[in-house]
Amino acid sequence: MVTLYELCERDVVNVNSGTNLGKVDDLQIDEETARVQALVIYGRLKLFGLLGREEDLLIPWQEIVTIGSDVVLVNTEPSQGEQSERKIKKLLNF
Repeated sequence: MVTLYELCERDVVNVNSGTNLGKVDDLQIDEETARVQALVIYGRLKLFGLLGREEDLLIPWQEIVTIGSDVVLVNTEPSQGEQSERKIKKLLNF
């Protein structure tokens, strides 16, 4: 059994690309059935939060491969924000 606090301490890693998507920040729960629908990873801050945040990443519960002792492995496609960030880094050779 895992508590929300314990889950929030774990990194979320995409098994396809090996990308660390961040840490679990919240859960999306169905009010009628009381079942967890998705993990929520808050978007990264833009300019120390002065310009807001990027979009939050929702990972459907069905895309979780396993919840380990220090990492959550997921099988999900990167969001548009991640793809555009990769393109920018590629153009700037980072």
